[in-house]
Amino acid sequence: MGNQTKRILLITLLIITLPAVAYSQKASYDQLNKQLAALFKKGQVDDAIKIAEKALKVAEETFGEKHPYVSASLNNLALLYMSQREYDKAESYYEKSLKIAEELLGENHPRLIDILEKMSKCCEALGKYDKVDVIEDRIGDIEDMNS
Repeated sequence: MGNQTKRILLITLLIITLPAVAYSQKASYDQLNKQLAALFKKGQVDDAIKIAEKALKVAEETFGEKHPYVSASLNNLALLYMSQREYDKAESYYEKSLKIAEELLGENHPRLIDILEKMSKCCEALGKYDKVDVIEDRIGDIEDMNS
């Protein structure tokens, strides 16, 4: 078998198997998210955080760092840390989630409002009232632009 034939077979094999690998990783990502939700419902937040971190890693490795699943995973981690009153960690994850969502959707997309509202609550818990005001103004601006 010549080198050209081997290359063609290798490329064909990659084209055939890569979607299956991505599908498998997506299934793994979905399963991890179901598992973390179940753990959270049982009050096992520390375990849920470990699973959420695995889901984030799978999302980053499978889909790239600028993907909606990565933003969602960061948001999940923020919510888990909020539930533990670890507001500094939560704020950091909300900021990362927001940055990705802004890059994907644009800075004035209405789907950003959910992240911004949660971030506002987090900043309020931290006593960052100036930041809360800025976030609330931005929410209002987005709502006005999209009404």
